[in-house]
Amino acid sequence: MTPAVLAVDGGNSKTDVLLVADDGTVLATARGPGASPQHVGVRGCLDAVAALAREAAARAGRPGEPPFARHTAACLAGADLPLDERELRAAVAARGWSGTAAVDNDTFALLRAGTDDGVGVAVVCGAGINCVGVAADGRVSRFPALGRISGDWGGGAFLGREVLWWAVRAEDGRGAPTALLPAVVDHFGVRRAAEVVEALHFGELPADAVHELCPLLFEVAASGDPVSRALCDRLAEEVGLLATVTLRRLDMLDTPGVVVLGGGVLTGGGRSLLPAVRARCAALAPRARIRLVEAPPVLGAALLGLDRIGAGPRAGQRLREGVDPRADARPS
Repeated sequence: MTPAVLAVDGGNSKTDVLLVADDGTVLATARGPGASPQHVGVRGCLDAVAALAREAAARAGRPGEPPFARHTAACLAGADLPLDERELRAAVAARGWSGTAAVDNDTFALLRAGTDDGVGVAVVCGAGINCVGVAADGRVSRFPALGRISGDWGGGAFLGREVLWWAVRAEDGRGAPTALLPAVVDHFGVRRAAEVVEALHFGELPADAVHELCPLLFEVAASGDPVSRALCDRLAEEVGLLATVTLRRLDMLDTPGVVVLGGGVLTGGGRSLLPAVRARCAALAPRARIRLVEAPPVLGAALLGLDRIGAGPRAGQRLREGVDPRADARPS
């Protein structure tokens, strides 16, 4: 079968590629390291994707050189601004992977994976945090998602740094006592949290080692630690705020709109936040339906690609079954 769509999910921690036929059949898959252009640059991102596309093509019994498919649907972490998307779209087109190509932020893949038609709101909380919304009339709402400089609060990397911040302050007396301190010390096998700070400062620990502390936050919060619980409450508030602000922007507060939640934080330890997120959304958007999506984001990229080439709903259903036999989106 001839590949119709080359679907790409280029995340911060991993990159997934699918080759999909026009009837939704998955022809081949490939996975590699993260390929966010923010971290590896545009050329590094596209080189990584091209290598995975060649690998998938070989598995599908196809030539290992472009064109790989009729259409490329690439959803990339770091494609946060319209200028980013235009630059990436031109770069992808220049590679000749397919006759047509589209590049979107990876949050659009989550939204499409969790809806039948790509209409609704999606909040992703993985390494970072972001939110997009698409109304039935095509209007789009999004945020820059550039970190603290653009008003963001949350994401696994941010939360890991918060955990260390509170642990250090508890140790030196500037902050409240918290069970995060012994959790951090035990995690890194040191005697004092200050040793972790020194190891990070001198490069003995990679900077992304603090990401490992995010799961500890939810474990410690479950024990009743006030500091950890306050951080979790703040994250639930932020997720609910992103969703409801977006629903308001798109005039969807009074509609039965879908709010899709995803990302490693929310599908992992942060699953405990879902009741609080639901309550915050219900206060302003009582008809909103909350869904947690655990299917891989590349599913959403592939669905966007099938939409673009005009494939019907049966192709989308076959694709869903081929990528993840389980239900891809469940009410929370």
